[in-house]
Amino acid sequence: MHCRVDPHSLVPPSQQLVAAVLDAIACGELQPSDKLPSVRGLAATALVNPNTVTKAYRDLEHLGVAEGRNGSGVFVTAAGPAVARSARLAETFDALQRALDLALRAGHPPELVRQLLEQRLDAAPAAGKDSL
Repeated sequence: MHCRVDPHSLVPPSQQLVAAVLDAIACGELQPSDKLPSVRGLAATALVNPNTVTKAYRDLEHLGVAEGRNGSGVFVTAAGPAVARSARLAETFDALQRALDLALRAGHPPELVRQLLEQRLDAAPAAGKDSL
């Protein structure tokens, strides 16, 4: 799992890590019972403080996608993939709604917005993740 935190983002680093783990679980990169990277390992990879990773892991546990096991680490739960897909889908719909509202408020004709969206979707590979 590859996690990179954007230090210039308005989104807090711990939330960026949560999003990255949710994406990895939702797309199947991480499966139920898979162990997440160690706190120190992920902190070194993402160039963040270990406390930031600890907060992200607590948030993931609260969402029900991960569970900590004393002395063993943090693991993806059986419900993790369904919860992660649901959370990411809700966030995607929210982002699309905000983008649509912005485009219409800016005076862009609905047909142009529809055409641009269709062009983008047509150009995306089946999985969509790498090009979007």
